[in-house]
Amino acid sequence: MELLIAIIVGVLTACGVYLSLRGRTFPVVLGLTFLSYAVNLFLLIMGRLTIGSPPIISENVMHYADPLPQALVLTAIVISFGMTAFVIVLSLKAFLEMGNDQVDGKHKP
Repeated sequence: MELLIAIIVGVLTACGVYLSLRGRTFPVVLGLTFLSYAVNLFLLIMGRLTIGSPPIISENVMHYADPLPQALVLTAIVISFGMTAFVIVLSLKAFLEMGNDQVDGKHKP
């Protein structure tokens, strides 16, 4: 199972880096999204999730789930949503001002 998760995180990271290095804005937005998915999955898996255990410590429960990874992932989801919205608005503004969607800003016919 660990190998499968490692492969998934690696593929998401590789796709995110590849798309982030492209010359147009839409693949850059997709690349940043893939990178945020990879980070979210990595944070969630590093928390060693336990199924069927309560996240609150009480006297009669021996095993409990750590709520910190879930809180970190929820925070990362909100931050990545805000970042994606900002990059989309920034790319639309650049497209309207320059007339193309090249990341480097050079006009290509």
